[in-house]
Amino acid sequence: MRDAYHEELDALTDRLVEMTRLVRSGISRATTALLDSDLHLAESVISQDDEVNRLFAEIEASIFDLMARQQPVAVDLRMVITALRMGSDLERMGDLAEHVAKITRLRHPDSAIPAELRSTILEMGQIAERLVTKAGSCIASHDVESAMELEADDDAMDQLHRRLFRVLLAKDSKWAVEQAIDVTLIGRYYERYADHAVRVARDVVYLVTGSRPDMSAL
Repeated sequence: MRDAYHEELDALTDRLVEMTRLVRSGISRATTALLDSDLHLAESVISQDDEVNRLFAEIEASIFDLMARQQPVAVDLRMVITALRMGSDLERMGDLAEHVAKITRLRHPDSAIPAELRSTILEMGQIAERLVTKAGSCIASHDVESAMELEADDDAMDQLHRRLFRVLLAKDSKWAVEQAIDVTLIGRYYERYADHAVRVARDVVYLVTGSRPDMSAL
């Protein structure tokens, strides 16, 4: 019985890692669709979010079932609590990738990203991919040291987010209102995506150590 119980706990980890793969694919393809004005690719990102939501629903159902049947304590209790939190963050990351794709669909066949900001958006997308890839590795390996690094990794995303606002607010800028709104929203989506990846990493630290250190000081 205990072996079956721990297999169920391991299955939670597997589902979470699979969610990281899906949301990494989502943000990668959403970025490409955005920069290339690729409607077909954007639609595939939007459709894939159903799979992310399905996995999160499975995680929720498994956790509620485990809580009712096994009444987990100590590390096992931390596992189910953090799995629910991490699943929620990953589900939100999938939503944010979908939001980027929907802006692509809204502006198609035009591009929502002006030429002078393409390199910034590309870099934001690459950082988002690296963060979620690292978060997935941390979930699978329970690597506290790597998890602690994500806060510093997120600083690069914050810097790019600020760069977007400097361009938008420049005195000589001639942005149409529609363009300014699109870029503001897109920048926020990437910044929030990275924040959720950091929250996942914090939960890995809590799962392993039982405490939540002040990662912002690193």
